[in-house]
Amino acid sequence: MSSTTAEATSVSTPTVRTAFKRSLFWIIAAAFLLVIAIATLLLRGAAGPPGAPLSPTNAAPAGSMAVAQVLAEHGVDVTSATSLAEARAALGGGASTLLIFDPQSYLSAARLSSLASASDTVVLVTPTFSQLRTLAPAVAAAGAARKGVLKAGCELSAAVKAGTISGGGNGYRVVGTPSETTGCFATGKDIHSLVQVQSGAQRVTVLGADQVLANETVLDNGNAALALNLLGSTPRLVWYLPSAEDAAAGTLPTIAELTPTWVSSLAVLLILTALAAAFWRGRRLGPLVIENLPVTVRASETMEGRARLYQKNSTRLHALDGLRIGSIERLARLCGLPSSASTTEVIAAVASVTGRDGLAVSRVLLDATPANDSELIRMSDDLLELEAAVAKAVRS
Repeated sequence: MSSTTAEATSVSTPTVRTAFKRSLFWIIAAAFLLVIAIATLLLRGAAGPPGAPLSPTNAAPAGSMAVAQVLAEHGVDVTSATSLAEARAALGGGASTLLIFDPQSYLSAARLSSLASASDTVVLVTPTFSQLRTLAPAVAAAGAARKGVLKAGCELSAAVKAGTISGGGNGYRVVGTPSETTGCFATGKDIHSLVQVQSGAQRVTVLGADQVLANETVLDNGNAALALNLLGSTPRLVWYLPSAEDAAAGTLPTIAELTPTWVSSLAVLLILTALAAAFWRGRRLGPLVIENLPVTVRASETMEGRARLYQKNSTRLHALDGLRIGSIERLARLCGLPSSASTTEVIAAVASVTGRDGLAVSRVLLDATPANDSELIRMSDDLLELEAAVAKAVRS
């Protein structure tokens, strides 16, 4: 290969700047979509929508509007709070019950403890490990509760009036002083769906069976009786569903605090390994080298191999279409038509030059379908004969 040919056929590796310009649109689009997604999540989390699960203003099956309305009809002042400030304001003055449902753990331990101290009666619905450690250290999570009907099995007034409830939700185990705790609705050995802890003047109830509050299951078994007696023991009920705005800056642990110490060392090692691999694989930069093919295949061999494939699979129409495409291109050149001419224009020009019927020409070039090998050969001969007729007519 000569140096001139090598320079003409060589390909240069694109620079970083060129690659960045080509990808700039997609980078901007991805960043825009990411900003929209983050903004949507923040707005939805901060808004505290009334359609949230166990919300006293949610009439959907997963909401708890039914329980809240019945309590209000029986004289209980039900206040729905979606922020820490609203909950604190609603708890001011008089005996009140505080219900907290915070599955996302928006509240820090300090805020949770400060808020709970403002009420003598606290109901924790499916609390997390940190919430139990803060308000009910004598209770530990014990996994999912058993399905089916659960019997009270205790002397707690609200549980006795309910009798039975629907199983499910979370179970809890007493790990503190048994004299200060009461477990109800057993779902396994030493595991209960409801545990009440009496610590001095404050009473904390851990409710793992959240289905007793949901609209779709509140009428099953004694669910309604348990919910009404548990939440209606005081004249006022503050139904608090924390939102993202309660997770103020500085109250949540940072990524560095949550990350184990060995992760940083491993991350540095991975970065160094990636840089070494990039240097190793990219050390030979420059134009690509074009090499000659080790074997030269003649066009006739390619044609014969393709013909054998058509013959083996009996795809006569595909073989005929290949012949027709070549014939149409040659006929267009003989008739003086441009390369962009359509097949209809070629058929009309051939019919005009040879004086043949347009339908007959169309049948030869488009419509006829071979049923066997002999018809395929005959149609191939028709194409050759048509080309010869056009060439003769053009010369004359």
